[in-house]
Amino acid sequence: MTDPVQDLNDPRRAAIVRQARLHFISEGYASTRMEPIAREAGVSTATLYAFFDSKAALFAAVIEDASDDFSKRMAGVKTCEGPPRERLTDFLGTYAEFMGDPFVHSVFRLVLAERPRFENVARSFFERGKHDFGAVLMAALTEMSAAGQVKIAKPSWAAGQLMGMIEHPVFFVPLVTGDEVTAARAAREIAEDAVETFLARYGA
Repeated sequence: MTDPVQDLNDPRRAAIVRQARLHFISEGYASTRMEPIAREAGVSTATLYAFFDSKAALFAAVIEDASDDFSKRMAGVKTCEGPPRERLTDFLGTYAEFMGDPFVHSVFRLVLAERPRFENVARSFFERGKHDFGAVLMAALTEMSAAGQVKIAKPSWAAGQLMGMIEHPVFFVPLVTGDEVTAARAAREIAEDAVETFLARYGA
């Protein structure tokens, strides 16, 4: 019989992680206390510690859960068939919306703030994001290059340049200045401008 405490699908575990995420984001790691998380999740403190034997273990689970959420959101962001302009604009429009989400910013801020304390957790978080997002785009660019639709010697460089044109206005600026500073252009417009610039450089 499965130990319910080891069941990743146990609703009590999900409730604990959900409440912990809110506390870690709003209060930071050092100020977050376990008792309020248990109370708001509707479980006893003993039950919380049965799932997570320390605050560090709970923090790692929160970041892993956030990564799972991000992966699910980007799972459908597969480049469609068609000409490069259409494929890239569809991908980057969704990517811009994702990277411009204030919740995404808050999770990244949390990981960055706690990186010295949780270096392995932070590294895993960023490596997973690079694979989920960058690998999909690199594969599409490689395919387009093989088909003669674009002229790209190093897909990894080209993907980084293209994603950077999206990340600067919708992610890095708000990350540094605060979420009250938002891009003046819509996500789709930012994506279209980035693709236009990209194809001017790499178009066949």
